[in-house]
Amino acid sequence: MECLQTLDVQVLVGVAVAVLAIGVGAAVLFSSKKPKGCLDPENFKEFKLVKRVQLSHNVAKFTFALPTPTSVLGLPIGQHISCRGKDSQGEEVIKPYTPTTLDSDVGHFELVIKMYPQGRMSHHFREMRVGDYLAVKGPKGRFKYQPGQVRAFGMIAGGSGITPMFQVARAILENPKDRTKVHLIYANVAYEDILLKEELDSLAAKYPERFQVYYVLNQPPELWDGGVGFVSKEMIQAHCPAPAPDVKILRCGPPPMNKAMAAHIDALGYTSEMQFQF
Repeated sequence: MECLQTLDVQVLVGVAVAVLAIGVGAAVLFSSKKPKGCLDPENFKEFKLVKRVQLSHNVAKFTFALPTPTSVLGLPIGQHISCRGKDSQGEEVIKPYTPTTLDSDVGHFELVIKMYPQGRMSHHFREMRVGDYLAVKGPKGRFKYQPGQVRAFGMIAGGSGITPMFQVARAILENPKDRTKVHLIYANVAYEDILLKEELDSLAAKYPERFQVYYVLNQPPELWDGGVGFVSKEMIQAHCPAPAPDVKILRCGPPPMNKAMAAHIDALGYTSEMQFQF
């Protein structure tokens, strides 16, 4: 009987240890998982505007709160969200935007929006005030970035087309394990139209071996050492990595620019596999 009691105690201790081990293992496994994102690909969810900063006469940065201070948006690098609003006639409009924040920026996400006079969604953002809500659905997009998938990116952006480029570049550069190089050509009409210039210059200063940016203006100021006019084939040749299987050229801008850049890139020998248009 004494032997059986001893055996029962041993069994109980063994079970307790096993349960504890399983619990600890589950806790470790759970803690190592990425936090669940706040987006829904099928349904619009509303996020509260908590801060609005006017960057220029027609550009503002909008900060939206996530449900908790540790929540993440859950947007894969290189993808975008759909935003729903109302135009000046009160009609519903949906337009894609790329946040300038990453999932490392917990508790909130930011949109840098250029508001055009006749833009339907521009009207919605122009009217937004702190405390209002924005309806968002996602993620959306065909581009999926994996660290180290190419040796180098060439990026050609125009106007507000900089936002997906900035998102990808920032994710690459802030990942110490990712050695991908980024070469950006960014075109605008005038100096005051350059979006995220301070942030781009900061990345260039912090990661000089991995990130280069070349600005191009149609109407440059008197003292200007960047490109002048439209982005040319020669500019792409000089400031983007040469065609190679481990190189990809990304482009995002107004439709006429995208069409012209596609012709330049084809002429320079980049295959369709080496190109992507946001």
